[in-house]
Amino acid sequence: MKPKIRIKGFNDAWEYSYLYNCLEISTEVNKENKYGKDEVLSVSDDFGVVNQIKHLGRSYAGKSVSGYKILLPGQIVYTKSPLRDKPFGIIKENNYQAGIVSVLYAVYNVKEGIFSKYIQRYFEPKQRINKYLVPLVNKGAKNTMNISDEMSLNGKITKPVTICEQQAICSYFDKVDELISTASSRLASLKQVKEASLQAMFPQKGGTVPKIRFKGFEEEWEEVKLSSFAKRIKRRNSCMESTLALTIASALGLISQNDYFNNSVVGANIRNYYILKRGEFAYNKSYSNGYPFGSVKRLDRYEQGILSTLYIVFTIDDSISSDYLTHFFDTTLWHKDVAERAAEGARNHGLLNISAEDFLDIAIWKPRSIEEQQHIASYFTSLDKQIALQTQRLEKLKQIKAACLDKMFV
Repeated sequence: MKPKIRIKGFNDAWEYSYLYNCLEISTEVNKENKYGKDEVLSVSDDFGVVNQIKHLGRSYAGKSVSGYKILLPGQIVYTKSPLRDKPFGIIKENNYQAGIVSVLYAVYNVKEGIFSKYIQRYFEPKQRINKYLVPLVNKGAKNTMNISDEMSLNGKITKPVTICEQQAICSYFDKVDELISTASSRLASLKQVKEASLQAMFPQKGGTVPKIRFKGFEEEWEEVKLSSFAKRIKRRNSCMESTLALTIASALGLISQNDYFNNSVVGANIRNYYILKRGEFAYNKSYSNGYPFGSVKRLDRYEQGILSTLYIVFTIDDSISSDYLTHFFDTTLWHKDVAERAAEGARNHGLLNISAEDFLDIAIWKPRSIEEQQHIASYFTSLDKQIALQTQRLEKLKQIKAACLDKMFV
C-alpha cells in the first residue's frame, strides 16, 4: 500500500492504523485558572488554532473558564462543530500557543512515532475527514455532534511507517502553503493599489480634478450624461444569429454562461434576446453585497453573444475612450446617480428597478482630453493584468496543493 506520489528516498509500504494508536485523550483542565478569558482559543478551518478575541473580535467564554480544557502547542484538537464543507467538524494541530478551549472540544496528545502535523495534513481535505467521521458521529437535535472524545479515535487512517516520511510530507505542504500565502498577500496588495488608485485618479465628491494625474494634464474634468455619447442597443436575436448565451461575472466581465456556470440558463425563446457585439457594453441590474448597484462590462472575449432583455446594452461613439469607460465603471462615482433613479425591485429577483432611459441619464466624469483618458486606461489595464496573473498563480498553487493532498496520501 503506497501513495501515487512519493517523496524521493522513501519506499516502505504504508500502514492502516486506528487513530487511538496515534492519539490519546488529554485530561489537563484549567482548574487553577492558569489561563484567563483572553487566552481562550478557537479553531478555524483556514487558520487553524487562533486566539478567540483576535480572530472573532470578542470572547465567547462563560463566567468561569476553570473547567476549560488546556490546549498546548503540538496537541491535536477536534472541534465537533459543523462547517458547511465539513459538517462533522475539523481536526487541527495546535501550531499556535498554549491556551484553553471549551469542553465541547476534544484535545489529544500525540503518541510516540507520530508527527503531530501529519494528523492535521491527513484530515485537511474535506472528503477525507468527512469519510472518516461519518460512521462515528450521530447528529442530534439542532445539529449537535453526538460523539465522545473516545469515539472520535475509533476510525482508521493510513500513514507512513516512519516518522521521517511523515515529517517530509508535512515539510512539503508547509512550503506550498508559504507559496500560497505569498501569492495571496501579493494579490491583496495589488487589489489595494487598485482600490486606492480608483479613489485618487478620479475626481471625488465636490472636486473637478483627481488628486493624482499624469504629468502634462491640467484641465478640469467634465461631467456629462452617459446618453451624450452612448446609444441603447435593441438588436434582437430574431434570426438566431448567435446561440452563445452570456452573463456578467464581476471579476471576469462578460463571459459565456457555459464557461462560468458549466451550464446554460437561457430562457425558452432566445430569439427575443439582445445580440451584443465585441466592444459593446452591458449593464447587469442584479445587485449583490459586493456590487450593490450592479455592474457594467464590455464584451471583449467573443465576437458576439446574446443577453437576456433584463440587461441594458449600449454602444458608444468615439468622443470617449472605450478603455477609459470600462475602468470608470470600476469606480463608485456612478452609484449615486443609479441610487437616485432606481428603487429596488422585488427582492426575490434581486434586480434594481431602473429603466434604460434612466440609466443612460447618469453622470459620467471624464478628462476632456482623449489622450489623458487613454493614459488612465493603460494604467488600470496593466494593473488588471497583474491582478489576473496573480489570481491565476494563486489558483494554480491551490490546485497543486489539492492534487497533492489526494495523491501523496493513501
